[in-house]
Amino acid sequence: MSQAISNIRPEPDQVLVDIVDYVTKYQIKSPLAYDTARNCLIDTLGCGLEALSYPACTKLMGPIVPGTVVPNGAKVPGTQFQLDPVQAAFNIGAMIRWLDFNDTWLAAEWGHPSDNLGGILATADWLSRNNVAAGRKPLVMKDVLTAMIKAHEIQGCIALENSFNKVGLDHVVLVKVASTAVVAQMLGLSRDEIINAVSLAWVDGQSLRTYRHAPNTGSRKSWAAGDATSRAVRLALIAKTGEMGYPSVLSTKTWGFYDVLFDGKPFRFQRPYGSYVMENVLFKISFPAEFHSQTAVEAAMQLHDQLAGARRTAADIKRVTIRTHEACIRIIDKKGPLANPADRDHCIQYMVAVPLLYGRLTAEDYEDKVAEDPRIDALREKIVCVEDPQFTADYHDPEKRSIANALTVELNDGTVLPEVVVEYPIGHKRRRDDGIPLLVQKFKTNLARRFPAKQQQAILDVSLDQAALEAMPVHEYVDLYVI
Repeated sequence: MSQAISNIRPEPDQVLVDIVDYVTKYQIKSPLAYDTARNCLIDTLGCGLEALSYPACTKLMGPIVPGTVVPNGAKVPGTQFQLDPVQAAFNIGAMIRWLDFNDTWLAAEWGHPSDNLGGILATADWLSRNNVAAGRKPLVMKDVLTAMIKAHEIQGCIALENSFNKVGLDHVVLVKVASTAVVAQMLGLSRDEIINAVSLAWVDGQSLRTYRHAPNTGSRKSWAAGDATSRAVRLALIAKTGEMGYPSVLSTKTWGFYDVLFDGKPFRFQRPYGSYVMENVLFKISFPAEFHSQTAVEAAMQLHDQLAGARRTAADIKRVTIRTHEACIRIIDKKGPLANPADRDHCIQYMVAVPLLYGRLTAEDYEDKVAEDPRIDALREKIVCVEDPQFTADYHDPEKRSIANALTVELNDGTVLPEVVVEYPIGHKRRRDDGIPLLVQKFKTNLARRFPAKQQQAILDVSLDQAALEAMPVHEYVDLYVI
């Protein structure tokens, strides 16, 4: 005889409660977190501006129904679009992720916490414009920075000990959850309503990682986060109507997230929510490359200069050995043909071959025009990866969080160049003094792609001033980016 299942509605899962209590009660007091969030904001928007140079991205921009304009809607930076907050979140989220150049968080799960800015900025801008229209005070940019810090923390702390990729799920599930929580708070939902909203995010359909891996690697990986953060805004708005939630969405037997999608294992946590993730986030500053390859690209740039100094070229290379960490091998160690730019920017052999040949790696270098150079594939065939267990251990060490790669080049004449080791990329917390000036220069370069000099300067004046930025109404800041 089967045992009857209790229909008594349970208390919310503790994971939901902890997220919502953090979002509603925790006060961010870290100046470092706010300063890093400001740098993250400008870097993320800059990445989006660069992506607008690519038709593959811009074809996805704009309203769902062409010609639609939403009064007091959210504006999409670098464009003339003014949209409902759900579609604006998709637009912003897709453009900032398109070139794989925004920030990164590496742990048991990988991801890009600034992906949440799509939902955060769209919602804050929409609310501000409607508040002003109704004679109320707008949100200010400090509200945006606070939401960014908290979204980073939710996504990053869950990622520390829980690998979604190992069960075939994409990390954008964490974007959806984090964005839902902070957007719901911005919308003024009650504690119970935010719990409902977050439960809806977990119960939602989750993306498979297949679009990030051979043989299906493709451009959905460039808009998946936009889809997730926009879905978060939609779910928060649904919860705002009073729609019910599902309190044991994670833990309920048979039908819950753990049993259906996570091999029956509950989430584990390394630390409580605070501001750790924003303070330690990794910036992609020099190269638009999957982050596990960033130090390998730095090493390849050094080797290119060494080869040039010795009057050698990539044609003289017999073999390149990359001593690396396990995550790199699992994600981006690829052989065989590469089908598209999304495939190439997730192949460490490609991302090392290009700088060895050209002494550079830019977004343009993933396009067909460059990839058609037969020397790239010829050199890729000579590049092999081997795992160094110590590199893997240091990668997971919370006190180090290194992303080490070491390159050894053997030439056709038997000469072996000294190994070049780079443990921490330029965007690492340990290299902030070196990295932030370059991050600001990257932002300036991206502003120049889209705006005339006077408009660039107006954006820079407030963006580089912490106090001025935090006090500025959100809609006024976004208006600076309208073309």
